[in-house]
Amino acid sequence: MKKIIVINGPNMNMLGTREPGIYGKLSLEDIEGLINREAAILGAACTFFQSNSEGGIVTGIQNAAGADGVILNAAAYTHYSIAIRDAISAIAAPVIEVHMSNIYARESFRAKSVLAPVCIGTISGFGADSYVLALHALCRI
Repeated sequence: MKKIIVINGPNMNMLGTREPGIYGKLSLEDIEGLINREAAILGAACTFFQSNSEGGIVTGIQNAAGADGVILNAAAYTHYSIAIRDAISAIAAPVIEVHMSNIYARESFRAKSVLAPVCIGTISGFGADSYVLALHALCRI
Protein backbone atom coordinates (compact mmCIF):
# COMPACT_ATOMS: atom_id res chain seq x y z
CA MET A 1 0.00 0.00 0.00
CA LYS A 2 1.44 3.35 -1.04
CA LYS A 3 1.73 5.98 1.68
CA ILE A 4 0.86 9.44 0.33
CA ILE A 5 1.08 12.66 2.31
CA VAL A 6 -1.17 15.55 1.25
CA ILE A 7 0.07 18.95 2.43
CA ASN A 8 -1.94 22.14 2.10
CA GLY A 9 -0.71 25.65 2.72
CA PRO A 10 -2.15 28.97 3.83
CA ASN A 11 -5.84 29.71 3.58
CA MET A 12 -6.69 26.24 2.29
CA ASN A 13 -8.53 25.69 5.58
CA MET A 14 -10.95 28.37 4.31
CA LEU A 15 -12.05 26.39 1.24
CA GLY A 16 -15.79 26.32 0.76
CA THR A 17 -16.15 29.93 1.83
CA ARG A 18 -12.99 31.46 0.34
CA GLU A 19 -13.62 32.81 -3.16
CA PRO A 20 -15.97 29.99 -4.24
CA GLY A 21 -15.97 31.37 -7.79
CA ILE A 22 -12.29 30.42 -8.02
CA TYR A 23 -11.92 27.52 -5.59
CA GLY A 24 -15.42 25.99 -5.57
CA LYS A 25 -17.73 25.20 -2.69
CA LEU A 26 -16.02 22.09 -1.32
CA SER A 27 -14.35 22.43 2.07
CA LEU A 28 -10.88 21.07 2.74
CA GLU A 29 -12.53 18.21 4.64
CA ASP A 30 -14.72 17.46 1.59
CA ILE A 31 -11.62 17.33 -0.60
CA GLU A 32 -9.85 15.05 1.87
CA GLY A 33 -12.87 12.72 1.71
CA LEU A 34 -12.72 12.73 -2.09
CA ILE A 35 -9.02 11.88 -1.99
CA ASN A 36 -9.54 9.13 0.61
CA ARG A 37 -12.29 7.50 -1.48
CA GLU A 38 -10.05 7.46 -4.54
CA ALA A 39 -7.07 6.27 -2.48
CA ALA A 40 -9.09 3.28 -1.26
CA ILE A 41 -9.79 2.30 -4.87
CA LEU A 42 -6.11 2.66 -5.76
CA GLY A 43 -4.83 0.83 -2.67
CA ALA A 44 -3.15 3.89 -1.18
CA ALA A 45 -3.28 5.42 2.29
CA CYS A 46 -3.32 9.20 2.64
CA THR A 47 -2.38 11.39 5.55
CA PHE A 48 -3.37 15.06 5.52
CA PHE A 49 -1.66 18.14 6.90
CA GLN A 50 -2.51 21.84 6.60
CA SER A 51 -0.58 24.82 7.89
CA ASN A 52 -0.87 28.55 7.43
CA SER A 53 2.80 28.99 8.28
CA GLU A 54 5.82 28.44 6.08
CA GLY A 55 7.74 26.67 8.85
CA GLY A 56 4.85 24.30 9.44
CA ILE A 57 4.85 23.31 5.78
CA VAL A 58 8.64 22.80 5.84
CA THR A 59 8.27 20.51 8.85
CA GLY A 60 5.40 18.66 7.16
CA ILE A 61 7.58 18.03 4.11
CA GLN A 62 10.51 16.90 6.26
CA ASN A 63 8.19 14.50 8.10
CA ALA A 64 7.08 13.06 4.75
CA ALA A 65 10.60 11.90 3.92
CA GLY A 66 9.68 8.22 4.27
CA ALA A 67 6.43 8.44 2.29
CA ASP A 68 5.93 7.05 -1.19
CA GLY A 69 4.88 10.47 -2.40
CA VAL A 70 3.69 13.94 -1.49
CA ILE A 71 0.88 16.02 -2.95
CA LEU A 72 1.65 19.65 -2.13
CA ASN A 73 -0.54 22.70 -2.51
CA ALA A 74 1.73 25.34 -1.02
CA ALA A 75 -0.78 28.04 -2.05
CA ALA A 76 0.80 31.52 -2.00
CA TYR A 77 4.14 30.12 -0.83
CA THR A 78 4.46 28.50 -4.27
CA HIS A 79 5.59 31.79 -5.71
CA TYR A 80 8.40 32.73 -3.33
CA SER A 81 9.29 30.16 -0.66
CA ILE A 82 12.87 29.04 -1.05
CA ALA A 83 12.57 27.30 2.35
CA ILE A 84 9.80 25.04 1.02
CA ARG A 85 11.76 24.46 -2.18
CA ASP A 86 14.81 23.42 -0.13
CA ALA A 87 12.66 21.05 2.00
CA ILE A 88 11.36 19.36 -1.17
CA SER A 89 14.93 18.98 -2.43
CA ALA A 90 16.00 17.43 0.89
CA ILE A 91 13.62 14.45 0.76
CA ALA A 92 13.66 11.42 -1.50
CA ALA A 93 9.88 11.16 -1.82
CA PRO A 94 8.50 12.44 -5.13
CA VAL A 95 6.45 15.63 -4.79
CA ILE A 96 3.66 16.78 -7.10
CA GLU A 97 2.69 20.45 -6.90
CA VAL A 98 -1.07 21.00 -7.19
CA HIS A 99 -3.31 24.03 -7.56
CA MET A 100 -7.07 24.08 -7.76
CA SER A 101 -7.14 27.10 -10.06
CA ASN A 102 -5.21 27.55 -13.28
CA ILE A 103 -2.36 29.66 -11.94
CA TYR A 104 -1.38 30.66 -15.49
CA ALA A 105 -4.79 32.22 -16.19
CA ARG A 106 -4.76 34.44 -13.10
CA GLU A 107 -2.60 37.33 -11.90
CA SER A 108 0.85 37.40 -13.48
CA PHE A 109 2.64 36.86 -10.14
CA ARG A 110 0.91 33.48 -9.81
CA ALA A 111 2.41 32.16 -13.06
CA LYS A 112 5.86 31.74 -11.46
CA SER A 113 6.48 28.74 -9.21
CA VAL A 114 9.79 28.44 -7.41
CA LEU A 115 8.74 24.92 -6.39
CA ALA A 116 8.03 23.43 -9.83
CA PRO A 117 11.69 22.78 -10.75
CA VAL A 118 12.14 20.47 -7.72
CA CYS A 119 8.79 18.67 -8.09
CA ILE A 120 8.21 15.75 -10.45
CA GLY A 121 5.20 17.55 -11.92
CA THR A 122 2.56 20.21 -11.52
CA ILE A 123 -1.21 19.87 -11.89
CA SER A 124 -3.39 22.97 -11.89
CA GLY A 125 -6.79 24.17 -12.96
CA PHE A 126 -8.97 21.14 -12.21
CA GLY A 127 -10.40 22.17 -8.86
CA ALA A 128 -10.49 19.36 -6.31
CA ASP A 129 -9.73 16.90 -9.11
CA SER A 130 -6.19 18.33 -9.26
CA TYR A 131 -5.53 16.34 -6.07
CA VAL A 132 -7.10 13.18 -7.48
CA LEU A 133 -5.03 13.44 -10.66
CA ALA A 134 -1.88 13.85 -8.55
CA LEU A 135 -2.86 10.81 -6.48
CA HIS A 136 -3.23 8.74 -9.64
CA ALA A 137 0.16 9.91 -10.87
CA LEU A 138 1.89 9.04 -7.59
CA CYS A 139 0.27 5.61 -7.53
CA ARG A 140 1.59 4.90 -11.03
CA ILE A 141 5.24 5.71 -10.35
